[in-house]
Amino acid sequence: MTDAISTIQREHNGIWRVLDTAEALAREYRERAQAPDRALFGAIFDYIEQYADRVHHPKEDDYLFRLLRARAPQIEPVLEELEAQHSEGPALVAAAREALEAHVADYPDGGGRFEEALHQFVEFERHHLRREESEVIPLAREVFTDEDWAEINAAFADNRDPLFGEERREHFRELYQQIVNYAPTPIGLGLTREVPEGPEVERVAPREAAEELLAVEGLVTRYGPIEALHGVDLSVGKGQIVALVGANGAGKTTLLRTISGLQPVTRGGVRFRGQDITRMSGERRVAEGIAQVPEGRQVFGPMSVEDNLVLGAYTRGRGAAVNRDLEYMYELFPILKEKRHEAAGTLSGGQQQMLAIGRAMMTRPQLMLLDEPSMGLAPLLVAEIFRIVERLKKEGITVLLVEQNASGALGIADRGYVIETGHITISGSGAELLEDEEVKRAYLGM
Repeated sequence: MTDAISTIQREHNGIWRVLDTAEALAREYRERAQAPDRALFGAIFDYIEQYADRVHHPKEDDYLFRLLRARAPQIEPVLEELEAQHSEGPALVAAAREALEAHVADYPDGGGRFEEALHQFVEFERHHLRREESEVIPLAREVFTDEDWAEINAAFADNRDPLFGEERREHFRELYQQIVNYAPTPIGLGLTREVPEGPEVERVAPREAAEELLAVEGLVTRYGPIEALHGVDLSVGKGQIVALVGANGAGKTTLLRTISGLQPVTRGGVRFRGQDITRMSGERRVAEGIAQVPEGRQVFGPMSVEDNLVLGAYTRGRGAAVNRDLEYMYELFPILKEKRHEAAGTLSGGQQQMLAIGRAMMTRPQLMLLDEPSMGLAPLLVAEIFRIVERLKKEGITVLLVEQNASGALGIADRGYVIETGHITISGSGAELLEDEEVKRAYLGM
């Protein structure tokens, strides 16, 4: 794939994810009977309008489309339609903005009009992207000469270009991150956290505490006659990394298995997003947004890396959204793209851990349960795994992290719990537990 096509596809992937997120957020606001966040949707509209219409489209028109007309005149009607859509898009954005303002001002009135305007805008953009990806890009690969690609690649790679260069790209990376910051729940790319100050960013007051995503209450479970968990209470807030540390046999993995539905509950309960899931099947919990990365990675060794990732999206079927997420996994973990056709069992331990995390991410989880991700890895790889866990948080995924490496886990955790022989004995912020004398003595070797 050429540099220009790679750039275009990467830009498309970003737009696809923002569109998916916009639709999911509108649905969630309606289901929760809440007025939509003006700033959040404003950032979404800004991203699409400014990025697609002021940066992405002009470069395509000036280089890709111009050369396609010369090499394949039969594509002219499609290019004319796409270029017309470049000028039609802003009117749909304006209509969606107007409907949003009216809905917020008159809430709850105007909700149907806003969702319809948003749907028209989203479907218009999706149709445009599909035409480019199914007709324009394949034809360009077929008819362009090496000289054509050299000209196009040079244009797309020109970081000094004031319209399309690195300064403009950085602006839109910041705008994308602004959407991540505003989103009230991890849908697609959302993350609950305080929005950074900026010249055009409305300040959002920090919350007293993160909204609760998972609650474990008085949890008891048994293996036959042996009680493994004895009335465990634990809470995980949206957008947090919560670490659970303890010795071997303390009940860490059992707790994760109970949360994910693999281990039955004897007494007590588990709530996820306010819903009682205590008796819900494991597969239903995956569909609700809980994914577990098991201890020891447990990738499917004879299968290829790509097949392992696709299998993670089994409950979603195989369509365009899954293909986009697959490409996104390759952006997050470039080594997996390099080895995508190799058997997963041939990967190193660190690469298998990346694959196991990527496979879980293909379910689009809101909560990821990570069981001993650093186990058996060299110190340098351990540090990389913890950086990946922090990246998950930035991607909008809440993490419950089980680790024997207490210092590493608590060092990145918003909150931590210590479990001993099936009981939670200490809890507090990650920083507080790192300074706790008992924790230092028992788990940090100090």
